[in-house]
Amino acid sequence: MILTHEQVLTMARYNAWQNRQMRAALETLDDAALRADRGAHFGSIFATVNHLLWGDRMWMSRFAGWPAPEGGIPGSTTGTPTFAAWAAERYRLDARMLLWAKGLRAVDLQGDLRWMSGATGREQSRSLAQCVMHMFNHQTHHRGQAHAMTTAAGAPGWTTDLAFMPEEGPWL
Repeated sequence: MILTHEQVLTMARYNAWQNRQMRAALETLDDAALRADRGAHFGSIFATVNHLLWGDRMWMSRFAGWPAPEGGIPGSTTGTPTFAAWAAERYRLDARMLLWAKGLRAVDLQGDLRWMSGATGREQSRSLAQCVMHMFNHQTHHRGQAHAMTTAAGAPGWTTDLAFMPEEGPWL
């Protein structure tokens, strides 16, 4: 599988652009609306975006040696206690992910990644390129859930189409 530095950088920019728009939409909701159980896999909007933050931190710990988040998937929904704390951490993580993507070289995307998976309970091995693509796909999946819950709660949606991402920032 071939994944280029340019493709990773595009997806890191997309991730930051999406999270900036999502943050703006979520700011229009009160805490009760963010925490209401909406029947999604992780229940609420806030639990879902916390899980997404946790997942990004977990994958980046594997890709770049960043500190891994505490706990496993069951605890992934409570990583930040407030929306303000989540928004600040999301902004910091997106900035770091952009810097990571900008600094990648072709060789950095080669080979396999081995890790102990909490989800499967065993060691996994996949191509690093596939794992990086999975991280970006995971983001899109859960942001889609957050988008559906957010609009159902009466907040504005945001543009999610990659084809409509601005060619120039701001990404954050």
